[in-house]
Amino acid sequence: MNKIEHLGIAVKDISEATKVYTKLLGYEHYKTEVVESEAVTTRFFKCGENKLELLEAKSEDSAIAKYIEKRGEGIHHVAFAVDDIRAEVERLKGEGFRILNEEPKRGADNKWVVFVHPKSANGVLVELCQDINNNDK
Repeated sequence: MNKIEHLGIAVKDISEATKVYTKLLGYEHYKTEVVESEAVTTRFFKCGENKLELLEAKSEDSAIAKYIEKRGEGIHHVAFAVDDIRAEVERLKGEGFRILNEEPKRGADNKWVVFVHPKSANGVLVELCQDINNNDK
């Protein structure tokens, strides 16, 4: 794993949360994106070499809506940048981690993503992120 790529923060209202983080950081977000497969709207802020990702549910049955209902707003996941997501999945499986989606899927910010179950990582949902190259399918 190369670095913390971003922290995902679950929010009820992305517009209101954007106001808070704009004041907190002193600058505007740089990107908003909808990830239909996850029924989520994302909004990114750069913070040095890292990013913050605000996550708002687009439907009541999305993972983010369920998370907020159960735990409230707050840090949802920590994402790590990796060079080879498939190799990293195999390494983690070999170490006994439970992988939620072994096949990488398209996530926000032009990334392939895979999630590690929180029960495998001391209660923290871990996301692995790899940049999508133009020749990736």
